[in-house]
Amino acid sequence: MDTRTLTYRTSTAITAFVLLSGGVTYLLGVEWAVAGVTALGYPAYLVTILGVWKVLGAVAVTVPGFPRLKEWAYAGVAFDLSGAAVSHLVSASPAFHVVVPTILLAVAALSWATRPTSRRLVSPTAELRRETVAA
Repeated sequence: MDTRTLTYRTSTAITAFVLLSGGVTYLLGVEWAVAGVTALGYPAYLVTILGVWKVLGAVAVTVPGFPRLKEWAYAGVAFDLSGAAVSHLVSASPAFHVVVPTILLAVAALSWATRPTSRRLVSPTAELRRETVAA
């Protein structure tokens, strides 16, 4: 297995684990998780919404195929983790509450950047160029 594949699989496994474990924790309504979200000023019902999206995101980044869905899932991960970091930053949470989501965001970005061609969304422009070269 080459370095790129190993990097992709490792970073994707970490990303999926973080999404799945966080989503399940939210869906189970674990007290400390709900308290953490509400302490930032968000309504408690947001925990359920985020839980559903995190579980679905974990599935989307790991299942083969569906490149457009993967793009949306990675975008959702970016919104979730960057929003968590900024929310903690502006609410004067301890530094690790800002650092951890930032590191996890970097891991998710690594997963996105190293994904195989078969899991990438092909732009219409690239497809047109490929057809032109082949003709």
